[in-house]
This record gives sequence, structure tokens and C-alpha cells, in this order.
Amino acid sequence: MTKMTTAELRGYHQICGKDGAMMAIACDQRGGMRTLLASDPAEQARITDDMLGDTKSDITRYLASEASCVLLDPLCAVPRVVAEGVLSRDTALLIGLDASGYDVSPDGYRLSRLVPGIDARRVRKLGGTGGKIMVYLRADRPEANGHNVAILEQCIADFAREDLLLVVEFLTYQLEGESAQDYGARIPSLVEEGTRISLDCGAKVLKLPYPGTPEACATITRIAGDVPWAVLSAGVDHATFLGQVEIAMSNGASGVIAGRSLWKDCISLDRDIQRERLKTIAVSRLREIQAVIGNHRRKAACADIQVRPA
Repeated sequence: MTKMTTAELRGYHQICGKDGAMMAIACDQRGGMRTLLASDPAEQARITDDMLGDTKSDITRYLASEASCVLLDPLCAVPRVVAEGVLSRDTALLIGLDASGYDVSPDGYRLSRLVPGIDARRVRKLGGTGGKIMVYLRADRPEANGHNVAILEQCIADFAREDLLLVVEFLTYQLEGESAQDYGARIPSLVEEGTRISLDCGAKVLKLPYPGTPEACATITRIAGDVPWAVLSAGVDHATFLGQVEIAMSNGASGVIAGRSLWKDCISLDRDIQRERLKTIAVSRLREIQAVIGNHRRKAACADIQVRPA
């Protein structure tokens, strides 16, 4: 395993709360956020980057200020949230490197893309605590992953040269012609083997999909060793995600980097409505997640005290 340097570890501590667990609000989405703000494709097309920036600014001000970190994109949100004083001085900032959407190979595999001009040095100049890269992986299809693994290796090496924290995320996906049942059955192994690929590339902090079972969470913790991993929400409803957080934390996860499960039904083109929902509904959900995380951190601390020699 590749250990964090002192500078990277400092960045990691900053994205964690006082309890030492990651609790980051993800709102670096662009295309997905447009589909939540408007159901009609023509109306979605009229949502500008500035309008998305308004929503991300509100999420940062009213929700992320109650967490330890926010994950934002460098097109709509940064440097705006810094220049306008929206980002709290106590809230760490991760900046996403991945472009919205993906290309498709002739064989139907997803090809990830990067935001042009955004690298480790640019993240540092934008005031980022660190960066985040997301790629798509199908670990059971080696031929699907060459392009995306190359992106991972490129970004990890770039951030290592700058001695800057990088969170590595991957998502699995259903192949054309693959049944939902067959895909669902493969998820634990896809996440486990995707974790191995990410670690082999040199990942030092991981943001992972919920792998489906408590056993798979425990396996990922064993595979990751000293590399911390956070579970992402993937847009599931809050009650479902709360259960996933409970299981993940019980089996070795180091926290949460979540977005849509917290705010997907709170955002609106009417900013008055949006702000009220974020302050009430979204923050309430965040508090429930923080309670689960805090409970597990306290249990872990007590267990550590008990096993120490007198």
C-alpha cells in the first residue's frame, strides 16, 4: 500500500470531522444536477453553468457548512464559492477533476473524461485542500478499463508530484444486454476488484459505491489495509443510504462522501424554496448520518482503550 505523505495526511485530516471520520458533501455533478432541476430536456438545456453555480453555492452555504468538507467542480462552483465568501473557512474543499458524462467505446464500455486544464497545480491555485478523480470500471472486463486506468495513473502521479491529496473514486455500471439481476449479483465482486485496481494504481484515499453486503464491506476494508475508504450515496433515498452507512461503518469504512441522497429533492430553480429545504430537510439528514458515524467512532475509541495494555 502507498502511504500518505505528511502533506497528504494533513489534507486528509482537514476533510475529516473532529471525530476523525470523513463527512464530505458532494455536489460536483453537472448533468445529473440539471436532470434533477428540470424534467424537460429543453428546460435542462436552458440551465446555465451560472444557474448550477447558484445551486452549488446554496448547498455549500447551508449544508456543507455543517460538514467537514465539500466536493465541488471547477466549472460552475470554484472559484466562485471562495470569491463570494460562501465557503466557510472551517470547511475543506475537494475539487473534481472528472468531466460530466462519458464517451462510449465501440464495444459499449464507458470511457471517462477529465475537465480540460484542471490538474493538481490548478487545484492548489484554486484553494483546494485536494482533488477527486472518478472513473468507470468493470473489473470483470479487463478490456474495458485500459483508458480509465491510464487516467487514474496519470492523475495519481500528477498529485503525487505536487504532494497534494487526491481522493480516488470509481463507479461500476451495467452493460448493454446484462440483466439487472445478473448485474446486481456481480456488484460485490465488481466493487472489491475495482478497489484492487485503484490501490494498484496508487490510490491513498478511496470513495466507493456501497458494495452490497456487510461481508463485501469487510473484504474491502481488509483489501484496503491502511487506505481509508468512504462510502458514496449513488443517489439512493436517504433511509436506504442511512442503512448502508451503518453497515459500512460497522465493517471498517472511514466515513461518507455523499451528495444526492442528502439534497436531490431539496434543490430547486426557486432559490427561496431551495434554501429552506436545504436548511431543514437536508441538514436534518446530515445530522442523522453524522450520528451514525459518531456512534461508530465512539465505539472504536472505546474498543481501542480496552485492548491497550495496562
